[in-house]
Amino acid sequence: METIQTDWKSALKGYEEYLALERGLSENSILAYMRDIRQFAKLIEINESLTNPALINITHVEGYLSYLFDNGLAKNSQARKLSGVRSFCKFLRIEGIMDINPIELIEGPRPERKLPDVLTVEEIERLISSIDMSRKEGVRNKAMLEVLYSCGLRVSELTSLKISRVDLIDGLIRVVGKGNKERVIPIGNQACDAIDDYLSHYRADITPSHGYEDFLFMGKKGVELTRQMVFTLIKRSAIASGINKKVSPHTFRHSFATHLIEAGADLRAVQEMLGHAQITTTEIYTHLDKRYLEEQVTKYHPRALAPSECE
Repeated sequence: METIQTDWKSALKGYEEYLALERGLSENSILAYMRDIRQFAKLIEINESLTNPALINITHVEGYLSYLFDNGLAKNSQARKLSGVRSFCKFLRIEGIMDINPIELIEGPRPERKLPDVLTVEEIERLISSIDMSRKEGVRNKAMLEVLYSCGLRVSELTSLKISRVDLIDGLIRVVGKGNKERVIPIGNQACDAIDDYLSHYRADITPSHGYEDFLFMGKKGVELTRQMVFTLIKRSAIASGINKKVSPHTFRHSFATHLIEAGADLRAVQEMLGHAQITTTEIYTHLDKRYLEEQVTKYHPRALAPSECE
């Protein structure tokens, strides 16, 4: 196949459109992919004077991996960036720009599977109870945390949640997740009550800006809340409740899944509610459950204690 002449600007623009239209990725995912591939492009363009991405070869990719390793990047981050280059080369092959995909011959670093931090049920209660309800936005903030924990949402799914997709009567919400895939999640009574309270005592007093009429959670200016605002809320609540763990919106998602697995929930059902494409992604919570059980045995079983501790 004859190499097609192209340049980085055209290839990157086409790749961004491919991620949005063909793969249906969220804006945040697209930004992450583009950030990684621009780093790769800049490196080989400067070091190798490569102006035509169709000529990317195995040496360029190995050089990029060496650069990441030399700069102390964690294995998980190296694997993620290599995945981005793999996706970019796949796009070039689909478009007929690249003849041979150099990534096929490269085995990247194996990502280390880290178990995420989770909160106990008691810590969840403390954190939600720490919300300052004397402030008008307290009713909104409590509702957001209740929904995060009740439904295991990603922060982007929380901030983009629509009123028309919330059914408080049947206790269900419809969420549009990664790849624009919709899923239906049951929502608990406490979260339903918190939403109802928020709609009556905060949301009803706000005039939404044009285009934001259907957004559930919003600020005083009538627009969608940002991810950073949710992060800040949770960080402040963790400090106020005296929780020393590193807590983020995703911690609520991890806690939601872990508590369900610990209580005996079906793994497939948890996968469906989390919106995981692969069951292997959800299986990490079985490892968390095993770790919890091991800790309980080590802490309480008399045969697990040292002789001096048994006396």
